[in-house]
Amino acid sequence: MKDPDSSNILVGKHIELIHKTKALTDVRYGCSPYMRSIEQHLLMGVINLNKPSGPTSHEVTAWVKAILGLQRAGHSGSLDPGVTGLLPIMLGKATKTVSALRLSGKEYVCLMRLHDVLPEKTIKKVCAEFTGPIYQMPPVISAVKRSIRVRNIYYLDVLEIDGPMVLMKVGCEAGTYIRKLCHDIGLALGCGAHMQQLIRTRTGPFNEDTVITLQELKDAFVFWKDEGLESELRRVVRPMEEGLSHLPKIVVRDSAVDALCHGASLAVPGIVSLDPGIKHEQQVCLFTLKGEGVAIATAKMDSAGIMDASNGMAACTERVIMDVDVYPKCWHRRNAEVV
Repeated sequence: MKDPDSSNILVGKHIELIHKTKALTDVRYGCSPYMRSIEQHLLMGVINLNKPSGPTSHEVTAWVKAILGLQRAGHSGSLDPGVTGLLPIMLGKATKTVSALRLSGKEYVCLMRLHDVLPEKTIKKVCAEFTGPIYQMPPVISAVKRSIRVRNIYYLDVLEIDGPMVLMKVGCEAGTYIRKLCHDIGLALGCGAHMQQLIRTRTGPFNEDTVITLQELKDAFVFWKDEGLESELRRVVRPMEEGLSHLPKIVVRDSAVDALCHGASLAVPGIVSLDPGIKHEQQVCLFTLKGEGVAIATAKMDSAGIMDASNGMAACTERVIMDVDVYPKCWHRRNAEVV
Protein backbone atom coordinates (compact mmCIF):
# COMPACT_ATOMS: atom_id res chain seq x y z
CA MET A 1 0.00 0.00 0.00
CA LYS A 2 1.32 3.42 -0.94
CA ASP A 3 1.48 6.06 1.76
CA PRO A 4 -0.79 9.03 0.97
CA ASP A 5 2.09 11.39 1.64
CA SER A 6 4.20 9.73 -1.05
CA SER A 7 2.58 11.75 -3.83
CA ASN A 8 5.73 13.83 -4.21
CA ILE A 9 7.46 10.86 -5.87
CA LEU A 10 4.49 9.57 -7.84
CA VAL A 11 4.77 11.89 -10.81
CA GLY A 12 2.76 11.91 -14.00
CA LYS A 13 -0.54 12.87 -12.40
CA HIS A 14 -1.67 16.31 -13.58
CA ILE A 15 -3.26 18.44 -10.87
CA GLU A 16 -5.73 21.09 -11.98
CA LEU A 17 -5.12 24.41 -10.28
CA ILE A 18 -7.99 26.26 -8.67
CA HIS A 19 -8.41 29.89 -9.74
CA LYS A 20 -8.82 32.66 -7.21
CA THR A 21 -8.99 35.52 -9.69
CA LYS A 22 -8.40 36.39 -13.34
CA ALA A 23 -5.23 38.12 -14.49
CA LEU A 24 -3.23 38.77 -17.66
CA THR A 25 0.53 38.74 -18.11
CA ASP A 26 2.52 41.41 -19.92
CA VAL A 27 4.52 39.94 -22.81
CA ARG A 28 7.17 42.66 -22.38
CA TYR A 29 8.47 41.06 -19.20
CA GLY A 30 9.90 37.60 -18.66
CA CYS A 31 9.17 34.68 -20.97
CA SER A 32 8.12 31.05 -20.93
CA PRO A 33 10.90 28.77 -19.58
CA TYR A 34 10.87 27.03 -22.98
CA MET A 35 11.47 30.30 -24.86
CA ARG A 36 14.67 31.42 -23.12
CA SER A 37 17.77 31.98 -25.22
CA ILE A 38 20.02 28.95 -25.30
CA GLU A 39 22.59 30.76 -23.15
CA GLN A 40 19.96 31.54 -20.50
CA HIS A 41 18.59 28.02 -20.89
CA LEU A 42 21.94 26.55 -19.87
CA LEU A 43 22.20 28.88 -16.88
CA MET A 44 18.69 27.99 -15.70
CA GLY A 45 18.52 24.32 -16.62
CA VAL A 46 18.46 20.84 -15.11
CA ILE A 47 19.86 17.57 -16.43
CA ASN A 48 18.32 14.21 -15.56
CA LEU A 49 21.59 12.28 -15.73
CA ASN A 50 22.08 8.53 -15.69
CA LYS A 51 25.04 8.20 -13.33
CA PRO A 52 27.43 5.39 -14.31
CA SER A 53 29.00 3.00 -11.83
CA GLY A 54 32.45 4.04 -10.57
CA PRO A 55 32.67 7.82 -10.12
CA THR A 56 31.23 9.73 -7.18
CA SER A 57 28.27 12.06 -7.61
CA HIS A 58 30.60 15.04 -7.11
CA GLU A 59 32.92 13.82 -9.86
CA VAL A 60 30.03 13.41 -12.29
CA THR A 61 28.79 16.92 -11.45
CA ALA A 62 32.29 18.30 -12.09
CA TRP A 63 32.33 16.59 -15.51
CA VAL A 64 28.99 18.20 -16.37
CA LYS A 65 30.37 21.63 -15.47
CA ALA A 66 33.44 21.00 -17.62
CA ILE A 67 31.38 19.82 -20.62
CA LEU A 68 29.08 22.86 -20.54
CA GLY A 69 31.72 25.37 -19.44
CA LEU A 70 29.72 26.41 -16.37
CA GLN A 71 30.97 27.74 -13.05
CA ARG A 72 28.20 26.23 -10.95
CA ALA A 73 26.21 23.00 -10.84
CA GLY A 74 24.72 20.94 -8.03
CA HIS A 75 23.30 17.43 -7.81
CA SER A 76 20.08 16.40 -6.10
CA GLY A 77 21.45 13.83 -3.66
CA SER A 78 24.54 11.65 -3.54
CA LEU A 79 24.71 8.16 -4.96
CA ASP A 80 27.50 5.84 -3.81
CA PRO A 81 30.19 5.24 -6.47
CA GLY A 82 28.90 1.73 -7.24
CA VAL A 83 25.25 2.83 -7.49
CA THR A 84 23.78 3.83 -10.85
CA GLY A 85 20.67 5.65 -11.99
CA LEU A 86 19.07 9.05 -11.82
CA LEU A 87 21.16 11.99 -10.65
CA PRO A 88 19.40 15.25 -11.53
CA ILE A 89 21.90 18.11 -11.76
CA MET A 90 20.87 21.77 -11.53
CA LEU A 91 22.92 24.19 -13.61
CA GLY A 92 24.06 27.76 -13.00
CA LYS A 93 21.39 29.88 -11.31
CA ALA A 94 19.20 26.80 -10.94
CA THR A 95 21.50 25.56 -8.15
CA LYS A 96 19.37 27.73 -5.85
CA THR A 97 16.68 25.05 -6.12
CA VAL A 98 18.86 22.04 -5.32
CA SER A 99 17.60 21.78 -1.74
CA ALA A 100 13.98 21.42 -2.85
CA LEU A 101 14.89 18.59 -5.22
CA ARG A 102 17.26 16.95 -2.76
CA LEU A 103 14.51 16.62 -0.17
CA SER A 104 12.05 15.04 -2.61
CA GLY A 105 11.15 11.36 -2.41
CA LYS A 106 13.17 8.67 -4.19
CA GLU A 107 12.55 5.30 -5.83
CA TYR A 108 15.08 2.49 -6.21
CA VAL A 109 15.28 -0.96 -7.73
CA CYS A 110 17.42 -3.04 -5.41
CA LEU A 111 18.91 -6.50 -5.64
CA MET A 112 19.28 -7.86 -2.11
CA ARG A 113 21.25 -11.00 -1.32
CA LEU A 114 20.10 -13.08 1.64
CA HIS A 115 22.68 -15.13 3.51
CA ASP A 116 20.44 -18.19 3.38
CA VAL A 117 17.57 -19.49 1.24
CA LEU A 118 14.17 -18.91 2.86
CA PRO A 119 10.55 -19.54 1.80
CA GLU A 120 9.14 -16.82 -0.47
CA LYS A 121 6.15 -16.38 1.82
CA THR A 122 8.42 -15.57 4.76
CA ILE A 123 10.50 -13.10 2.75
CA LYS A 124 7.46 -11.21 1.46
CA LYS A 125 5.84 -11.11 4.89
CA VAL A 126 8.91 -9.59 6.54
CA CYS A 127 9.52 -7.12 3.70
CA ALA A 128 5.92 -5.91 4.02
CA GLU A 129 6.62 -5.02 7.65
CA PHE A 130 9.20 -2.45 6.51
CA THR A 131 6.65 -0.09 4.94
CA GLY A 132 5.60 3.10 6.70
CA PRO A 133 7.80 4.90 9.26
CA ILE A 134 10.91 2.94 10.22
CA TYR A 135 13.82 3.65 12.55
CA GLN A 136 17.17 3.71 10.79
CA MET A 137 20.75 4.24 11.92
CA PRO A 138 22.91 5.53 9.02
CA PRO A 139 25.78 3.16 8.15
CA VAL A 140 29.32 3.77 9.41
CA ILE A 141 30.36 5.19 6.04
CA SER A 142 27.81 7.93 5.43
CA ALA A 143 27.58 11.68 4.87
CA VAL A 144 25.45 12.37 7.95
CA LYS A 145 25.77 12.13 11.71
CA ARG A 146 25.17 8.61 13.00
CA SER A 147 22.05 8.83 15.10
CA ILE A 148 18.78 6.92 14.97
CA ARG A 149 16.18 8.72 12.85
CA VAL A 150 12.79 7.99 11.34
CA ARG A 151 12.39 7.55 7.60
CA ASN A 152 9.23 6.71 5.64
CA ILE A 153 9.13 3.74 3.28
CA TYR A 154 6.19 4.54 0.99
CA TYR A 155 6.20 1.14 -0.67
CA LEU A 156 8.39 -1.94 -0.86
CA ASP A 157 7.36 -4.28 -3.65
CA VAL A 158 9.10 -7.65 -3.96
CA LEU A 159 9.38 -8.18 -7.73
CA GLU A 160 11.18 -11.52 -7.90
CA ILE A 161 12.88 -14.09 -5.68
CA ASP A 162 15.49 -16.51 -6.99
CA GLY A 163 17.16 -18.52 -4.24
CA PRO A 164 18.94 -16.02 -1.97
CA MET A 165 18.48 -13.15 -4.46
CA VAL A 166 15.55 -10.77 -3.88
CA LEU A 167 14.68 -8.09 -6.43
CA MET A 168 12.54 -5.28 -5.01
CA LYS A 169 11.31 -1.79 -5.77
CA VAL A 170 11.45 0.73 -2.93
CA GLY A 171 9.81 4.16 -2.76
CA CYS A 172 11.13 6.13 0.18
CA GLU A 173 11.74 9.44 1.88
CA ALA A 174 14.92 11.33 1.04
CA GLY A 175 17.81 10.31 3.27
CA THR A 176 16.87 6.62 3.44
CA TYR A 177 19.87 4.28 3.20
CA ILE A 178 18.89 1.27 1.11
CA ARG A 179 21.96 -0.76 2.03
CA LYS A 180 21.01 -0.30 5.69
CA LEU A 181 17.42 -1.27 4.85
CA CYS A 182 18.71 -4.53 3.34
CA HIS A 183 20.83 -5.16 6.44
CA ASP A 184 17.84 -4.59 8.74
CA ILE A 185 15.59 -6.87 6.66
CA GLY A 186 18.25 -9.55 6.96
CA LEU A 187 18.26 -9.17 10.74
CA ALA A 188 14.46 -9.45 10.83
CA LEU A 189 14.61 -12.61 8.69
CA GLY A 190 17.25 -14.06 11.01
CA CYS A 191 19.66 -14.99 8.21
CA GLY A 192 21.39 -11.70 7.42
CA ALA A 193 21.39 -9.85 4.09
CA HIS A 194 23.27 -7.20 2.14
CA MET A 195 22.66 -4.97 -0.86
CA GLN A 196 24.07 -6.53 -4.02
CA GLN A 197 23.14 -3.88 -6.56
CA LEU A 198 21.15 -0.62 -6.59
CA ILE A 199 19.65 1.60 -9.28
CA ARG A 200 17.80 4.86 -8.59
CA THR A 201 14.79 5.02 -10.89
CA ARG A 202 13.01 8.13 -9.65
CA THR A 203 13.80 11.30 -7.75
CA GLY A 204 11.14 13.92 -7.21
CA PRO A 205 9.55 14.70 -10.59
CA PHE A 206 12.19 12.84 -12.62
CA ASN A 207 11.98 9.25 -13.84
CA GLU A 208 13.72 7.11 -16.44
CA ASP A 209 11.64 8.51 -19.33
CA THR A 210 13.85 11.62 -19.59
CA VAL A 211 17.20 10.25 -18.41
CA ILE A 212 20.32 10.99 -20.49
CA THR A 213 23.97 9.95 -20.48
CA LEU A 214 27.14 12.03 -20.27
CA GLN A 215 27.88 11.13 -23.88
CA GLU A 216 24.51 12.46 -25.03
CA LEU A 217 25.18 15.70 -23.15
CA LYS A 218 28.62 16.07 -24.72
CA ASP A 219 27.31 15.36 -28.23
CA ALA A 220 24.45 17.85 -27.86
CA PHE A 221 26.81 20.57 -26.65
CA VAL A 222 29.23 19.96 -29.55
CA PHE A 223 26.36 20.04 -32.09
CA TRP A 224 25.36 23.45 -30.75
CA LYS A 225 28.88 24.87 -30.56
CA ASP A 226 30.06 23.58 -33.93
CA GLU A 227 26.87 23.63 -36.00
CA GLY A 228 24.53 25.96 -34.13
CA LEU A 229 21.91 23.23 -33.57
CA GLU A 230 19.94 23.92 -30.38
CA SER A 231 17.23 21.27 -30.49
CA GLU A 232 19.28 18.39 -29.07
CA LEU A 233 20.77 20.56 -26.32
CA ARG A 234 17.29 21.72 -25.33
CA ARG A 235 16.22 18.07 -25.18
CA VAL A 236 18.96 16.96 -22.81
CA VAL A 237 18.94 20.15 -20.72
CA ARG A 238 15.46 20.90 -19.38
CA PRO A 239 14.16 24.15 -17.82
CA MET A 240 14.78 24.22 -14.08
CA GLU A 241 11.01 24.57 -13.55
CA GLU A 242 10.65 20.88 -14.46
CA GLY A 243 12.74 20.12 -11.40
CA LEU A 244 10.23 22.00 -9.24
CA SER A 245 7.06 20.43 -10.61
CA HIS A 246 6.73 18.08 -7.63
CA LEU A 247 6.10 21.03 -5.29
CA PRO A 248 2.61 22.45 -4.76
CA LYS A 249 2.22 25.47 -7.03
CA ILE A 250 1.01 29.03 -6.48
CA VAL A 251 0.73 31.29 -9.54
CA VAL A 252 1.13 35.02 -8.86
CA ARG A 253 0.31 38.27 -10.65
CA ASP A 254 2.97 40.11 -12.64
CA SER A 255 2.69 42.97 -10.16
CA ALA A 256 3.78 40.70 -7.27
CA VAL A 257 6.85 39.19 -8.94
CA ASP A 258 9.50 41.87 -8.34
CA ALA A 259 8.57 42.26 -4.68
CA LEU A 260 8.97 38.49 -4.24
CA CYS A 261 12.35 38.69 -5.96
CA HIS A 262 13.39 41.18 -3.26
CA GLY A 263 12.40 38.67 -0.58
CA ALA A 264 8.90 39.92 0.25
CA SER A 265 6.24 37.54 1.51
CA LEU A 266 3.30 36.71 -0.74
CA ALA A 267 0.03 38.40 0.18
CA VAL A 268 -3.32 36.88 -0.79
CA PRO A 269 -4.22 39.64 -3.33
CA GLY A 270 -1.15 38.66 -5.39
CA ILE A 271 -2.39 35.11 -6.03
CA VAL A 272 -4.05 34.11 -9.31
CA SER A 273 -4.32 30.32 -8.92
CA LEU A 274 -3.01 27.55 -6.70
CA ASP A 275 -2.75 23.84 -6.04
CA PRO A 276 -5.91 22.61 -4.25
CA GLY A 277 -3.95 20.46 -1.79
CA ILE A 278 -1.65 23.01 -0.13
CA LYS A 279 -1.24 22.53 3.62
CA HIS A 280 -0.19 25.01 6.28
CA GLU A 281 3.62 25.19 6.68
CA GLN A 282 4.15 23.11 3.51
CA GLN A 283 6.92 23.98 1.09
CA VAL A 284 5.52 25.45 -2.14
CA CYS A 285 6.88 27.01 -5.31
CA LEU A 286 5.73 30.40 -6.64
CA PHE A 287 5.39 30.74 -10.42
CA THR A 288 4.60 33.56 -12.83
CA LEU A 289 1.69 33.40 -15.24
CA LYS A 290 4.25 32.43 -17.92
CA GLY A 291 5.38 29.42 -15.88
CA GLU A 292 8.68 30.86 -14.59
CA GLY A 293 9.88 29.86 -11.13
CA VAL A 294 10.02 32.89 -8.84
CA ALA A 295 10.73 31.55 -5.36
CA ILE A 296 10.43 28.64 -2.98
CA ALA A 297 8.23 29.53 -0.02
CA THR A 298 6.48 28.15 3.05
CA ALA A 299 2.69 28.28 3.00
CA LYS A 300 1.13 30.19 5.89
CA MET A 301 -2.41 29.22 4.89
CA ASP A 302 -3.86 26.06 3.40
CA SER A 303 -5.63 26.13 0.04
CA ALA A 304 -9.07 26.60 1.57
CA GLY A 305 -7.81 29.47 3.71
CA ILE A 306 -6.28 31.23 0.72
CA MET A 307 -9.45 30.87 -1.30
CA ASP A 308 -11.56 32.28 1.54
CA ALA A 309 -9.24 35.17 2.46
CA SER A 310 -9.18 38.59 0.84
CA ASN A 311 -5.93 39.70 2.48
CA GLY A 312 -3.17 38.45 4.77
CA MET A 313 0.14 36.63 4.22
CA ALA A 314 -0.32 33.44 2.21
CA ALA A 315 3.33 32.34 1.97
CA CYS A 316 6.70 33.35 3.37
CA THR A 317 9.50 33.51 0.80
CA GLU A 318 12.41 31.24 1.73
CA ARG A 319 14.56 31.05 -1.41
CA VAL A 320 14.39 33.49 -4.32
CA ILE A 321 15.01 31.91 -7.73
CA MET A 322 14.36 34.71 -10.24
CA ASP A 323 16.63 37.71 -10.69
CA VAL A 324 15.34 41.12 -9.63
CA ASP A 325 14.14 43.58 -12.28
CA VAL A 326 12.91 40.89 -14.69
CA TYR A 327 9.41 42.21 -13.96
CA PRO A 328 8.60 45.89 -13.24
CA LYS A 329 8.60 47.26 -9.71
CA CYS A 330 4.99 47.72 -8.57
CA TRP A 331 5.62 48.19 -4.86
CA HIS A 332 7.34 50.53 -2.41
CA ARG A 333 8.72 50.30 1.10
CA ARG A 334 7.20 52.03 4.08
CA ASN A 335 8.63 51.58 7.57
CA ALA A 336 10.73 48.68 6.31
CA GLU A 337 7.66 46.76 5.16
CA VAL A 338 6.71 45.94 1.60
CA VAL A 339 3.30 47.42 0.80
